[in-house]
Amino acid sequence: MENFIVSARKYRPATFKSVVGQASITTTLKNAIQRKQLAQAYLFCGPRGVGKTTCARIFAKTINCQNLTPELEACDVCESCKSFNTNRSYNIHELDAASNNSVEDIRKLIEQVRIPPQIGKYSVYIIDEVHMLSQSAFNAFLKTLEEPPAHAIFIMATTEKHKILPTILSRCQIFDFNRIRVEDTVNYLEYIAKSEGVDYEVEALNIIAQKADGAMRDALSIFDQVVSFSENHITYQKVIENLNVLDYQYYFRLTDNFLKGDYADSLQIFDELLSKGFDAQQFITGLSMHLRNILVCHDPKTIPLLEVGAAIAQKYKEMALACPPSFLIEALQVTNQFDVAFRQSPNQRLHVELMLIKLCGLNQKKKSDDSQVADSEDFGYDQSKPPITKSTASAKTSQAPIKNPIRTTSIKSALSGTSQKEVQKTEEPKPEVSQQSTQTIADDKELSLEETLQAWNYFAEQIQKDKPAHYSLMQVYKPILKEKNTIVIRFEGQIQVELFSEIKKDLLTHLKKSLGTLNVEISEEVVESIEDAGKPRLYTPDDKFRFMAERNPALLRLKQQLNLDLD
Repeated sequence: MENFIVSARKYRPATFKSVVGQASITTTLKNAIQRKQLAQAYLFCGPRGVGKTTCARIFAKTINCQNLTPELEACDVCESCKSFNTNRSYNIHELDAASNNSVEDIRKLIEQVRIPPQIGKYSVYIIDEVHMLSQSAFNAFLKTLEEPPAHAIFIMATTEKHKILPTILSRCQIFDFNRIRVEDTVNYLEYIAKSEGVDYEVEALNIIAQKADGAMRDALSIFDQVVSFSENHITYQKVIENLNVLDYQYYFRLTDNFLKGDYADSLQIFDELLSKGFDAQQFITGLSMHLRNILVCHDPKTIPLLEVGAAIAQKYKEMALACPPSFLIEALQVTNQFDVAFRQSPNQRLHVELMLIKLCGLNQKKKSDDSQVADSEDFGYDQSKPPITKSTASAKTSQAPIKNPIRTTSIKSALSGTSQKEVQKTEEPKPEVSQQSTQTIADDKELSLEETLQAWNYFAEQIQKDKPAHYSLMQVYKPILKEKNTIVIRFEGQIQVELFSEIKKDLLTHLKKSLGTLNVEISEEVVESIEDAGKPRLYTPDDKFRFMAERNPALLRLKQQLNLDLD
């Protein structure tokens, strides 16, 4: 029985050409070899499984090859290439910085750097996970990294570039490796499946590539796992079953429910997913990605952003025809808001269910708006005529009696918790009230202090809950009525005047309406003394500080030494 070799090792790239998804980096390295412009130190950084260490080994093998091919690849024939392929090369040294991160380990490396290569031109030192070196080890490595022997080349690999000292970064050529695209991963998995004689569905390989999240090593490990589970026949259903991935069909069913407003079936689907062990936040994230995929299918320019298989992509295009972009944008905003607040929710299941109910109500809002337009057409309204304004409506109500409207139940109001009585109250047209039934507004009415105080106190009570500071201000400072209907309020400082100015406009409107006259003015005065002895005073921070400083002069020195300001 042969020893099984995992795909991540068996199909590890051995040439620049076979590296997947890093064409810009491999091209740069090949050009440097061709022009003989090799740096003393390189830093390969990026996510896990994207080919950092692999490219470092290929680069080290190629620069020591004695017979490069026209494509600038290693020949695999010369002595240097043979020793590398059989893991007996003395020109290439690998160091795991995760387990050799002390100063003593770096000192051993520095001593080894002095020895010239036996075969080939360069001694290459590959330091993996270099961010794990201690700061003292970095400092011991600095001098050698800046001025190494002519035959020494350092290639460092890391997943966390931000942990490396800036002095180290300044001495290296930095290459940032990208996550491997889903399309590139699928193509490579197809090549391996054909090489191994494994039957597969493209949609199944696409799920594996998405699960790998841009890491080829993870994709190959998942591939081996699924091959064992499916007995050399990889199907979409077996992949989602083995990897516990949420099926696309659930999201398509939910989208249909959102369009129909069927929140009951949506809640049942979510309950089914929870019973199968799916994570609630993973469900929200997947739903957001699903809505995003539908949205990108609305425009041919954005269809390439869809990273799914051909069969599923066709379903997304069909679903995009039924989903208005405005609905999808609002739905994405809802899912994003609920995703952010998920962890803070005390009842996470109810949190997700509320999200589903809200999504079911989005499209109903649009339908209710459209139905209002359709009703106006059914009743014979001519849209070419100008819209009926308040003034024209009042004129028509005096000519024709008002009919009771048909009462209907609004889905939007049901989902938002609005009662039926409130809906009827808002939907019933209100007849225009004649001027004889309201208080007559005159310009020459003379005010009395009693009715002014009554209107003043009524306004204060209305704002007591929302604006307690303004309510207290109106309770302390009462209006003084002067000639020509001028109301004067005497304050003790500019702070009170500024606070009062925030409600002055609304207060003036209220007084004109309540007192029945447009001839009302409000003016503010700042007085130095308090006329009423029993009248409380609103002290400013400056007043409070002066009061305390009179009793403790040390506060003045403290304020000056610390350069404090009073708020």
